[in-house]
Amino acid sequence: MLSRTADNLFWMARHIERAENTARVLDVAHRTSLLPLDIEGTDAYLWFALLNITGCAHSYEAKHGLAKADSVTRYMALSPDNPASIYNCLWLARENARSVRGAITSEMWEVINDTWLELNNLSGQMDYEKLQDFFDWVKNRSHLFRGVTLGTIRKDIALSFIKLGTFLERADNTARILDVKYHILLPSVNDVGGAADYYQWGSLLKSVSAFEAYRKVYRDVISPLRVSELLILREDMPRSLHACLNEVEAALIEINGSSGHEARRMAGEQHAALHFGRIDDVFAQGLHEYITDFLQNTALLSREIRDAYLSRRDTILVR
Repeated sequence: MLSRTADNLFWMARHIERAENTARVLDVAHRTSLLPLDIEGTDAYLWFALLNITGCAHSYEAKHGLAKADSVTRYMALSPDNPASIYNCLWLARENARSVRGAITSEMWEVINDTWLELNNLSGQMDYEKLQDFFDWVKNRSHLFRGVTLGTIRKDIALSFIKLGTFLERADNTARILDVKYHILLPSVNDVGGAADYYQWGSLLKSVSAFEAYRKVYRDVISPLRVSELLILREDMPRSLHACLNEVEAALIEINGSSGHEARRMAGEQHAALHFGRIDDVFAQGLHEYITDFLQNTALLSREIRDAYLSRRDTILVR
């Protein structure tokens, strides 16, 4: 496989996953905005913090100024001017898929192409009240693409690069969504352990489709420590950091390129830290600090994968 083919497969999957997770982050923010929070300037802080954790704050402020719910949502969801918007992620996924039509199945292409065409029809008639339905639509299209991929593509090196892009992006975004609690949902001291705190953690669980899983695993009231344990250390939770690094490490082992030793070492090191980690140690370090370190390490791993497999455009990686 040429490295340019691997690059397109990797980013096709990563952009699909990023679109879904942007919808999930926006969902967290919208659910939170409906809750009573005793913080001065909560609304502006909430929406600016969302821009900040997704890396869009500077570009948004240059165009729109003060962060407001409707303008931030449209910028993150539908703006062609925002490279990280759902609109641009789905367009880039389609462009990457178009470049490797021979490496994916016709069913995969049809899902991505239909998603792009339907998005253009939706965006022309979207209003603020319909955004919740839009978030659900994005998530469902992402689920459909993954299901069609696993049901139609050969289990070869192409699938390994698709998995690598998907689960690297999912790990990054699960960490960011979890950081919402301390970066966006910061309650007043009086709210900690109270009703507002309970509903904030509940909304976070629902945004990552983990509310039912939490109830089955813990059968108790929602607590910050247990939510964090579920989304960081539980390898039986599909969107947890541990589960994502399981898949990333497995994909790198399957690819097994001669230039990927450092990438496999870094993935193995991150995976081992999650496999043997304890949630008490995470909270002793500080949840926000732990997530910040994880995001930095994931970014380093992504760069190493790029340098090893994706940046040499005409190199044959696997025969």
